[in-house]
Amino acid sequence: MRKDRVLVIDDEAQIRRALFRALAARSYEVEVAVDGDEGLAIAAGFQPDVVVLDLNLPGIDGFEVCRRLRSWSSAPIIVLSVREDESDKVEALDTGADDYLTKPFGIDELLARIRALRRRSDEHEEGTARFGTDGLEIDLRERQVVRRGEAVRLTKTEWALLEAFAHHPGKLLTHRWLLQRVWGEGYADDIDVLRVFVSQLRKKIEPDPAHPSVIVTEPGVGYRWLLRPVGTGRPRDRTG
Repeated sequence: MRKDRVLVIDDEAQIRRALFRALAARSYEVEVAVDGDEGLAIAAGFQPDVVVLDLNLPGIDGFEVCRRLRSWSSAPIIVLSVREDESDKVEALDTGADDYLTKPFGIDELLARIRALRRRSDEHEEGTARFGTDGLEIDLRERQVVRRGEAVRLTKTEWALLEAFAHHPGKLLTHRWLLQRVWGEGYADDIDVLRVFVSQLRKKIEPDPAHPSVIVTEPGVGYRWLLRPVGTGRPRDRTG
């Protein structure tokens, strides 16, 4: 069975060595790069399952690396950065990153996030059509939502928002991405519209809308859909 492949792009030698050792010890196949150009070149041949990417790189920065990777690769990208500003996180996620971890970070947390992204990637490959928890059943193919045994009616826009969330389980989705995906370019900055519809959708699908557990808020950035798909077949036997 092929090992999961992780590409680390970071100009700090200490971080490259630490991640290489930690990942290799857990049976990942690892490649490292010191800058964006080298990282992109390695990625083309290595075909990583996950990319760990620093933003502050010599030459082309991490934002541009992310954009270029996204033009041809769907591999999950975890950003590692000393940048704590909300605007940097939003830009990284808007350019295609799947998660963002601020330096200094814990190796165990990074490894847990890599495992989570791989699970979600597998589930997406197998299909994210059905979800369920606490009396809630969602079937995207049949366009049906049942809550506590009662059919739930969603508007056309609510369905579009639900599908945008459900097709990206666990991923941090920015306000701008959701607005462009559901409403179009003209609404990219209309966060109030998004908040109204998220609130409406929560009232219809959350077990407890006052304490959301399905669509959770990432303050100042966006939202995450925390339901995992059901009925996607037997789990894969993966290492790491």
